[in-house]
Amino acid sequence: MRNPLEPGVWGVLATPFQGSTLDIDSDSLAGLAEHYESIGAVGLTVLGVFGESASLTADERALVLETVVESTTLPLVVGASSLGTRVVIEEVRAAQAVAGERIAAFMVQANSANADVVVEHLQAINRATGATIVLQDYPLASGVAIGGAALAEVVQRCAFVVAVKAEAPPTSVAIAGLAAAVDVPVFGGLGGQGLLDELAAGAAGAMTGFSYPEALVACVRAWQQGGYTPARDVLAPFLPLINFEQQARIALAVRKELLKSRGLLKDASVRAPAAPFPEVLRAGLDTHLAEAGEALRALDTLAVGGF
Repeated sequence: MRNPLEPGVWGVLATPFQGSTLDIDSDSLAGLAEHYESIGAVGLTVLGVFGESASLTADERALVLETVVESTTLPLVVGASSLGTRVVIEEVRAAQAVAGERIAAFMVQANSANADVVVEHLQAINRATGATIVLQDYPLASGVAIGGAALAEVVQRCAFVVAVKAEAPPTSVAIAGLAAAVDVPVFGGLGGQGLLDELAAGAAGAMTGFSYPEALVACVRAWQQGGYTPARDVLAPFLPLINFEQQARIALAVRKELLKSRGLLKDASVRAPAAPFPEVLRAGLDTHLAEAGEALRALDTLAVGGF
């Protein structure tokens, strides 16, 4: 029997670094995890693509997990950075040694367009570790394009898959097909850019990061309680910032700069090959921050029917 992930917002944590050394900033990481819990996220995704997991050493990955486990009671989805079966197994075992039962699932990317290959990959991981899995379809990061029917077949054949994260554009089309074909929740990502259409297509929520995650939480709650119109009213004031943040090649740096401006990170540094924040966008960032701050205050004042 499956034990599907809870619907709602699973926040994807950025990994904060310190100045010129680019050492992990555990204090900022702890504060960010605590913030997500305080605003109503149902869980956290750690060491995902936007957590810069591919740039972290094994010891640093362990430090990130230890910090988050100590900072929040939320269940965790832990990202695997590789497409290779043996490497993923090693990463899963290392994370289990640190976080144990706090891990709800591991996020593993589809590593082939062939359903049989993906099934073999996931089954090998599950046999070796006992891990439950969130199957991620993110061709921009993985370089793998798998069709919706093949993805659904993988889920149907792997009873230990407890959710799908669908990030292959057009995401609303992909989510509609998957939600109709599988018995696990399907989550959107990509910074919430398509969240309203994804919810309309059957998404269970969002598994993503955003500099104002309060807006994502309020939007999903509004959808659950009232459908499209209240969810649209919650999210609409934040859409300019969502679009600004999701710019190709600089999205991570923009998000970290916004989190720093909000006081949620001490430093906005990224590790190569991620591109740094372009200072030419500073004025635009400040404008978006001011507008989003007003929208957040309006959310707090209205309480949107208790969302």
